[in-house]
Amino acid sequence: MPIKTWTLLDLAKDLAVDSLSLGSAELTGAAAGLSVRKRRLQGGRRDGVDVVEIDNGTFQVSVLPTRGMGLWKARLGDLELGWNSPALGPVHPQFVNLWEPSGLGWLAGFDELLCRCGLESNGGPVHDQQGKLVYPLHGKIANSPAHQVTLSIDSESGELALTGVVDEARLYHPKLRLTSTIRTRPGEPGVRLTDEVQNLSAEPGEFELLYHVNFGPPLLDAGAKVVAPLKAVMPMTPRAAEGIKAWDTYDAETAGYTEQVYLFELAAASDGATTALLRNAHGNYGASLSFNVRELPCFTVWKSTQMAGDGYVTGLEPGVNFPNQRPFEAENGRVVKLKGGERRTINLALTAHSDAASVAAAEAAIAKLQGSTRPKIHAQPARPWSAG
Repeated sequence: MPIKTWTLLDLAKDLAVDSLSLGSAELTGAAAGLSVRKRRLQGGRRDGVDVVEIDNGTFQVSVLPTRGMGLWKARLGDLELGWNSPALGPVHPQFVNLWEPSGLGWLAGFDELLCRCGLESNGGPVHDQQGKLVYPLHGKIANSPAHQVTLSIDSESGELALTGVVDEARLYHPKLRLTSTIRTRPGEPGVRLTDEVQNLSAEPGEFELLYHVNFGPPLLDAGAKVVAPLKAVMPMTPRAAEGIKAWDTYDAETAGYTEQVYLFELAAASDGATTALLRNAHGNYGASLSFNVRELPCFTVWKSTQMAGDGYVTGLEPGVNFPNQRPFEAENGRVVKLKGGERRTINLALTAHSDAASVAAAEAAIAKLQGSTRPKIHAQPARPWSAG
C-alpha cells in the first residue's frame, strides 16, 4: 500500500503515543525526503504539550495538537517564522485561565506562528451588564487539545498529512468540531491547511474563525511591508486611524507603542483565490498566505511593534469575520450559521520566501491580482466594518 498511517492519539481507543521518530528507514519512495518526530515537552508551563515536528527536507514546522493544532514555529533555510512572545511557550492549556474576569487570559498562552481564534467566538472580550464575562478574548479553540491525531504518508506522491480532531462542545451549549489536516511534500516551502468545522448538534449552530498568523524578526523589521491586493482598507479604531497613511509599513521597536489594527476587503481572482504577503525591508525574506475569499472573506492586519521584550510582532489574519466583539459581528452578518450536522471547509496555505527572487515573484503575483482595481482607503473606522 502506498499510504502508511500512524495513529498518534485516539481517546476513544485509549491510545496515546508519547514519542515517535520516522525517517529514511520508514519513509521511502517519493516520501524519502521527509522525517517526523513526535514528542512530549517537559518542564515549566510547557509541561505535557505534545509537539509533532515535520521536516520535508527543505521546510520544517512544529505542530501543537495540545493547542488546537496550531503551528508553533517554522523554518526555511535561515529564515525562521514565528515570534518571541513574553509567554515563553508553547503553554499548556491547563495554565491558561480564559475565564479570568478581564477576559484577557488568552494572552497568557499566545505564542504561536499560527493559532486559530474561535470557534464559538473571537475578537475582544464581551461582558454582560453585570460585568460577567460572556465571551473571552479570541475564544477557546487554541487552548483545546485534540482528542484524535493521525499521520499519513503517501510513498507515491510524497504527500504527508497530519490530521487532528478538536471538539469545542458541552451540554446545553454549542457543539462544534474542528478537523484540521496539515499537508506538505518533500521540498515544498510551506504547508497547506484544510480545516473542517462541523456542527455536531442536531440544532442550528454558529461559528467564528480567524487565523492569527504571527511574525517577528527577522521577517519583521523597520521598513517591512504588507503587500496585498486591495479593494478597501479601514482602521479598526481611532488609534489605528492615526497610522492609516502608513498602514502597510512597519516601524522599528518603539517603547510604549499601542497596537494598530486594520480591516480589509481583498481583491481576488475570478475563482476567489487571493494572496497576502509580509516581506522584510530588504525584500529578501517573506511569508505569504494564500486562501479563498469565498471561504475567508475578511482580512485583518495587527501591528504591535513595541520593544522586543514586550513582543515585537505583527499578525496577518484571514477570517470568516473581523475581530470585533461577537455581538457586533453577529449584528453585521459575519457569524457563520450552520444547520444541524452541517460542515464548512476552509483552506489556507502558508509559504515561506527565503530569497529576493521568491519574494519578488510573490509580489508580482499579487500585483496581477490587484490589476486596475483602485483601493478605497478609509480614514476613520465606520460601520458596518468596525464599531469604532
